[in-house]
Amino acid sequence: MPVVSITLLPGYAPDTQHRLVNRVAQAVRSVIDTPEAGTTVFVNEVSTYRRDGKVFSEGRAAHPVASDVVRQFLQAMQARDMELAQTFLSPDFRMCFPGSVVMHALQDMTAWAAQRYARIGKDYQQFEESWQGDTTVVFCHGSLHGTWIDGSTFEGVRFIDRMEVRSGLITRQDVWNDLAEHRPA
Repeated sequence: MPVVSITLLPGYAPDTQHRLVNRVAQAVRSVIDTPEAGTTVFVNEVSTYRRDGKVFSEGRAAHPVASDVVRQFLQAMQARDMELAQTFLSPDFRMCFPGSVVMHALQDMTAWAAQRYARIGKDYQQFEESWQGDTTVVFCHGSLHGTWIDGSTFEGVRFIDRMEVRSGLITRQDVWNDLAEHRPA
């Protein structure tokens, strides 16, 4: 049964340490066939250390929770608060929508969307994270509801968003949904 020790400099908030031990435990269990009860991960704190000729006495800043960043961005988009939504995006942000539509600016997306529907909202079923180096990939899925341009409404349309978050900012959004299947003739 695996026992993993993490050594940190002082100053990391308890919620950051909790996130770290939970993610390390998940990583261990994804590689080793061990039950939850058989996996132990703990944190030791040291007061100082030396590396590369320099002495350090505090750790680096923690990343924000990537799914929280994505949720806040999507909420700002749904509220059409483009100024707030922009604060969650990396300067090299890229959006990929159904039909191979690729955009880099929120204004382009809202102009494109205005030709498809008058209003749209999301009901979230789940957010999931995976980690790939310096990037956290966040998947969220659920259903769409809203109003078409002709004033008729829709609901229960499946969607999946895949977002890449790096250094607390969204660098990429891939969107899949069944909106075209429900569009009025």
